[in-house]
Amino acid sequence: MPERGERPGEFGMIARYLRPLADDPGAFGLTDDAALLRPEPGFDLVLTKDMVAAGVHFFPDDPPESIARKALRVNLSDLAAKGAAPIGYLLGLALPADWTEDWMAAFSAGLAEDQQRYGIPLLGGDTVKSPDGLMLSVTALGQVPAGGIVRRAGASAGDVIVVSGTIGDAALGLRLRLGTLDGSAAGEGAAHLLDRYLHPQPRLGLAEAVRRFATASLDISDGLIGDLSHVTRTSGVSALVEAERIPLSDAARALMAADPTVLASVLTGGDDYEILTTMPADRFADYEAAAARAGISVARIGRIVEGEGAPTVIDAAGEEITLGRASHDHF
Repeated sequence: MPERGERPGEFGMIARYLRPLADDPGAFGLTDDAALLRPEPGFDLVLTKDMVAAGVHFFPDDPPESIARKALRVNLSDLAAKGAAPIGYLLGLALPADWTEDWMAAFSAGLAEDQQRYGIPLLGGDTVKSPDGLMLSVTALGQVPAGGIVRRAGASAGDVIVVSGTIGDAALGLRLRLGTLDGSAAGEGAAHLLDRYLHPQPRLGLAEAVRRFATASLDISDGLIGDLSHVTRTSGVSALVEAERIPLSDAARALMAADPTVLASVLTGGDDYEILTTMPADRFADYEAAAARAGISVARIGRIVEGEGAPTVIDAAGEEITLGRASHDHF
């Protein structure tokens, strides 16, 4: 973070870079200790919080505007999976000692662009000095029609398992960034994989369809199989996933053909931020049509079955695929 001129103090920095983002009247221009929020009559509030830290969720030298977008979007993804529409967010920002005005200007510009894109304001937060690298904590607030939240629990035997978009791109992008995967087979598609890691795409356009058709839902943040396990465990069921049905980008498919380790990354890698839902089979066609109207593809990848325990993944021949781990685990 190269220096540019004399930096403002904490409150000057807030006034210069963060107050312009707090354009909701309930934020009081970030001049108070709390914000005021009134959900629409007949709606429930939905709250979610995700933290991101340098060296864990992003690279310290990532562009500041990209870091800002990732911190906000991973939370918006959680709201989408609950069927909620975003209405605002709180930001906790722990800055390293060497932060600069150039960095902060780009960071706040990234937030401003995403606020406009997703129609949400900054409502408040806190800023502190970090003793060990950049850390951000976002609390996103959304609303759903009263009683309309879709939880992880609710899947039943016979439900189909559905995912949005393509799976595994971000995990493969991370492997390319770390140099643990040869990306030559992906060609120009490698740039797509790298971007998918850097810039999650919250599927907010699916929120209404999730409410209408899903029995259970969550976003895929820690890995497809690990996150599906959260659904099966809380619902008291198990699952069967057909690897051949998992939707892949052209770049991921090319890498898988060249390197057999790619399949495990697709199944267990994190950072997809796609939506995984379960629903009765006879609802899928309507869900697919609603998703298409929102410009989002969805695919059936398996079904919920009786029993307990981790999901089973099978290949095209019906043979079980053994995985070393189900998902990312911070600890």
